Amino acid sequence: MQAIRPVGRTLLRDRAYQAIRDAIVAGEIEPGAVVRDADFAELLGLSRGPVREAFSRLIDEGLLESKPQSYTRVTPVVAADVRDAAAVVGAMHELATRVAVPRLFAADVETMRSANERFAAAVHVGDVDAALVADDTLHDVLVRVSGNRAAAATIARYTPLIRRLERRRFGEGGNCRSAGLHEQLIEACAAGDVDEAVRVTAEIWRGLAELVDEVEKADEVDEADEVDEADEADEVDEVDEEDR
Repeated sequence: MQAIRPVGRTLLRDRAYQAIRDAIVAGEIEPGAVVRDADFAELLGLSRGPVREAFSRLIDEGLLESKPQSYTRVTPVVAADVRDAAAVVGAMHELATRVAVPRLFAADVETMRSANERFAAAVHVGDVDAALVADDTLHDVLVRVSGNRAAAATIARYTPLIRRLERRRFGEGGNCRSAGLHEQLIEACAAGDVDEAVRVTAEIWRGLAELVDEVEKADEVDEADEVDEADEADEVDEVDEEDR
């Protein structure tokens, strides 16, 4: 697991949390996988205490679920949960954009422009990690300049739920569209056009909501197919029993 490696002794619970969270978001620990504090303590070079605290935080944030005295495991990617998270995160980004645009310096806009170039290049070659890092860098400029700590904390808390789904559907056309919307956002920021920047930000997040809908429909089709296959298998078993 690339995201899981020994950490130093400073802020142990936070660093354990970040390492485990990143591994879950990256798909290195798959949905449904059972996780044990002893295993991660060994992987991270920590005692079990900081890992347990990290587990507790990840349960609170919806990335892990636990049944006392039984198991702790990675949650499935649930479209409804992602939709709720995206609505909250999108609203926070719109708020940050409205506040930040009048405060931006030319260097901030250039940082956004450079990040979008890296984003587009990463999408072109299918590098999901680089694309998401660049995407975060671009939008983090507005969050940082807004100075709204509550918005920043809310975004940091719920974005991992969204990233799991984005990774699952990376490269299906929406990312290329995002690069174009990013460019529109950057131009609005450069012009100091607050309303246009907020409008484009909202459009970016509407695109994610559409992705959630597509995933939900695809999951429903997959579930229906699984039911049909199970029914067919039962019918075959019944025929075999009759033949005997």
